[in-house]
Amino acid sequence: MKNTTLRQLRLFEAVASHLSYSRAAEHMGLTQPAVSMQLRQLEADLGLQLLVKIGKRIRLSQAGEEMLSQTRRILNQVHIAEEAVAAFRVTEGGGGLLHLGVVSTAHYFAPTLLMAFARQWPGVKFKLTVERREKILSLLQEHQIDVSIAGYPPSDADVEAETFAQNPHCIVAAAEHPLAKQRGIPWDALRDEPFIFREPGSTTRKFFEYLLQARALQVRVSMELSGNESIKQAVMAGMGISFLSAHTFQIELEAGRLAVLDLQDMPKMLDWCLLHRRESTLSGAAGAFRAFVLAHGPDLVQCRVHS
Repeated sequence: MKNTTLRQLRLFEAVASHLSYSRAAEHMGLTQPAVSMQLRQLEADLGLQLLVKIGKRIRLSQAGEEMLSQTRRILNQVHIAEEAVAAFRVTEGGGGLLHLGVVSTAHYFAPTLLMAFARQWPGVKFKLTVERREKILSLLQEHQIDVSIAGYPPSDADVEAETFAQNPHCIVAAAEHPLAKQRGIPWDALRDEPFIFREPGSTTRKFFEYLLQARALQVRVSMELSGNESIKQAVMAGMGISFLSAHTFQIELEAGRLAVLDLQDMPKMLDWCLLHRRESTLSGAAGAFRAFVLAHGPDLVQCRVHS
């Protein structure tokens, strides 16, 4: 690889990620022939076929899979070096790029964190990716993002998790729901209520099913919807009640469109964690963002849990 350049590695990573020369060219701001030529030169220098064409589609060869893994490690180390140097330029308007990945529920407060951080690091540019937890963990481990915000990761995930705030979960209903004005509602009162559940596999749904199992309580599932926004609309329309993170309904609560039911022993808490790769030492903007979130996150992420 003595003749391989960072430009070639970045182009290869783009093509391997998109499995498309045209999309990689668009992403890198180049023409498709220029990308194809650089990749052919890289393969010639290595003496290996990295990409295999099957009809109109391409896939990675076994050598290509290994090359992609090593390329991402190399580019991540380059990024760390750039961030470390950028830390010295912050007072001069520099600061580098911070790529933050968050799960869907965290995107309700992520801009607040980023804007508060930007006031201390005005030169930093941001990229925000919102995905499901499994995808966020994959992007983090593949060096596609710098740090992420999610719930506590599975034990087999090769990431470091640092708790910085709580994520309260509540039962919500339309503002005019008969239970909305009651206090100290027992869980048994929910037995015959139509429930709107998140899609299977959702962390919120798993958490609620665990709570129901702990109380040996069965509820009536009227529908399943994907995503917090769809559920909120259905709840406000009176189609049922639901179990949601309080971060998702702050605007509707303030506007009087949703009510938090005063259920006994509620709200229930999960943790918000800042995640980063175990083998990486955070520096520059990523390291500063970690320190900022751990110090100021608890105050910036607070939300209302009462109507």
